Amino acid sequence: MRRWKAVLCMGMLLLSISACGKADIDMTEANASETVLNSEQAETEQTGTDQTETEQVVSEETGDEKKMPGLEITVGGRTFTAVLYDNETARTLLERLPLTLAMSELNGNEKYYYFSDGFPTDSDVPKGIQTGDLMLYGSDCLVLFYESFSTGYRYTPLGYIENPEGLSDALGSGNVEVSFTAG
Repeated sequence: MRRWKAVLCMGMLLLSISACGKADIDMTEANASETVLNSEQAETEQTGTDQTETEQVVSEETGDEKKMPGLEITVGGRTFTAVLYDNETARTLLERLPLTLAMSELNGNEKYYYFSDGFPTDSDVPKGIQTGDLMLYGSDCLVLFYESFSTGYRYTPLGYIENPEGLSDALGSGNVEVSFTAG
C-alpha cells in the first residue's frame, strides 16, 4: 500500500511539473507575440506614418515592393531616377534633401562626397557594385558608382538608378556637381 501511495504521489508531482512547464511556454510565446506587435506599433507611432502613405521602393531585406519617395539625381544637364531601399540610412538621406554636392572622382568608377554629419549604417560587403548604385561608405561618405565592378569594401546600400544609361558620360572623368532631390 505504501508503494502505491508513493507511485501515486510521484505521478501527481510529474503531472503538476509538466503542466507548469507547458503554461510557461505558452505564456512565453504569447509575450513574444505581444512584444513584436508592440514594437511594430511603436515604430508606426514614432515615424508618424505607415509605409502605405509614401511612394514605391524595393525592400533591401526581402526584395518586395515597399513605399518610399523616389530620388532624382541631376548631373551634366541630365536627370536620372533612382529607387531607394527602405532602410534607416535612405530615410536619413531623404530628410537632408534637396542637396547639391561637389562630388570628387575616385578610381575611374565612382564619385564621392563626405558629409560633416554621419548617417545610421548597416554596412555589408556587396556581391558586386553595379553602374548606378548609390551607397554610403563608412558613416559619412556618399558614393555614386558609374561603373560595375567587384569589391571587398563594406557599404550601406541606399538605392540604385533605374536606368543608368549615359550616367558615366554625364558624370565625366573629374570632380562634378550633382543635385539630389525627392522625386
